[in-house]
Amino acid sequence: MSALPARSRGVRGITLDAAGLPLSGLLGTPPGAAPRATVLALHGGGMSAAYFDGQAHPDQSLFTLGMRLGYQVLALDRPGYGASAGPLPQGQTLAAQARTVRAALTRFAADHPVGAGVFVLAHSYGGKLALTCAAGPALPGPLLGLDISGCGHRFAVPAAQLPSAAGHGHWRHNWGALRLYPPDTFRGCADMVTAMPVRERVEAGRWPDAFVRLAARVRVPTRLTFAEHEAWWRHDEAALAELRAHLCGAEPLVVERQADAGHNISLGWSARTYHLRALAFLEQCLARRAAAAPAPRQAAA
Repeated sequence: MSALPARSRGVRGITLDAAGLPLSGLLGTPPGAAPRATVLALHGGGMSAAYFDGQAHPDQSLFTLGMRLGYQVLALDRPGYGASAGPLPQGQTLAAQARTVRAALTRFAADHPVGAGVFVLAHSYGGKLALTCAAGPALPGPLLGLDISGCGHRFAVPAAQLPSAAGHGHWRHNWGALRLYPPDTFRGCADMVTAMPVRERVEAGRWPDAFVRLAARVRVPTRLTFAEHEAWWRHDEAALAELRAHLCGAEPLVVERQADAGHNISLGWSARTYHLRALAFLEQCLARRAAAAPAPRQAAA
């Protein structure tokens, strides 16, 4: 049985200086052209940047699709993962992660063109970080919008089943049915699954209250996707109506469900469908931004 490729063609490792902390990740740039925009990808708890470059099927990788459409894709190992796991053995709180990611992105933007701005595509715990970043000081870019999967505001499981010192939580909540994923998924995911830092586990149960404090300060276009078989978060109509009410400043706000998908949506059979829809939302953000720009002044006759 042959080994799966380590990463997609054109994707390379990168380490950024985030105010003295090394933040590792993966970078893919469109060949032969300046990027139209930069997609900043933030992984979930107990994963790594490789989550966005799945190798179990050719259609899985966000990088391959994003580069083909002219986007630069930067997937970071969140603070406490990858190169920063040593300096941050317990990880960081969401507020501290937001400061670290902002510093890393500032360093990145100083050395790399980012195109029209930065679009954050985030999964699960990374979605919490995306919302925390959007509610705080401006990211370099500017921030074009957010696309978040696998992150809600009301847990669908009791507190005793949330991630703890014993592990990431129940396997079925993280993945769902095996049929939702290509056969090689679990052969290739060993390198992307890792320990969840203790500060994340401790803070996880506080998210419903934190979300309420943050949500009204989010003022950028936002799209939320819940997998059909999402098990961590409530996504019934009552919960989604409450979620929309809290995100009252996000314009536009789009909430969707992805059929035939489990929580780890970017590793499943529906990964390409989800990524296409996410990047279509980015296209919408770019068009909206262009339409709002002042018209060029006509030269005098």
